[in-house]
Amino acid sequence: MIITAGLDVGSTYTKAVIQAEDGEILGKAYGPTGFRLREVARSMYDEALEDAGLHEKDIDYLIATGSGRHQVDFKDLHVTDLTASARGACFLFPDTRTILDIGGQTMKASRVDKSAQVQSFRLNDKCAAGTGAFLEKTARYMGYSTQEIGALMTISKDPVPISGVCAVFAESEVINHLSIGTSPADIMQGAIESLTGRSVQLMKRVRAEPEYTLIGGILRFETMGRSVSEVLDAEVNVPDGEMVQYVSALGCAILARRRLDRLRSEGNLEAAVSA
Repeated sequence: MIITAGLDVGSTYTKAVIQAEDGEILGKAYGPTGFRLREVARSMYDEALEDAGLHEKDIDYLIATGSGRHQVDFKDLHVTDLTASARGACFLFPDTRTILDIGGQTMKASRVDKSAQVQSFRLNDKCAAGTGAFLEKTARYMGYSTQEIGALMTISKDPVPISGVCAVFAESEVINHLSIGTSPADIMQGAIESLTGRSVQLMKRVRAEPEYTLIGGILRFETMGRSVSEVLDAEVNVPDGEMVQYVSALGCAILARRRLDRLRSEGNLEAAVSA
């Protein structure tokens, strides 16, 4: 049985997935990326192997993606984030045509065809106000941890607008709202709605079309998916639970298997597996 691996060294978190030839996910792991990219890549890969009950020698091919993909010195190949997320999203939801990926430092929208090839894409402006980092910073400023964001938003009754197009200006709005007694829950929900507006605008720029699939760490918060769905006035796909964070790593594992399939058809599988 062919076993492949995917590693997504993102700007905020690093994720690893081990996948069997039949598509079953055998093991996975994730943790903060930090600054020692080579070390965290190795650590997450080892944790995923342990979760799968496997050893490195059992893996036939590994593909890396993410901003730190070039630092993975034990990979067989690397691909772009867009390519990896397209494969992962279309594996989970085969009719996906538009993907919105909201991570800690970036937001990406892409339109794909029925074979999961990227046709158009756009990235957010280089500002934290359009990413998950803004939500986490807002929560910390109000004295809440990242883990408390989801629960905080569920009790919002009257969300306030956060209109700043820059993280610095948006933070000033947060400070002003706190000074006049606005509840943290309403501020947090306002931040989510601000992020939703930016994300939908990004999707429009790629001429988004259904089905829509939303991925990335921020989609752990159910409110985000609901907000995007309401603004689009359409159903959206969101991977279950923590899988929403693993889509790009999963896409790498899928691409690794496709790579091996191609080499096998060319009669080069043995050379590839032993490389």
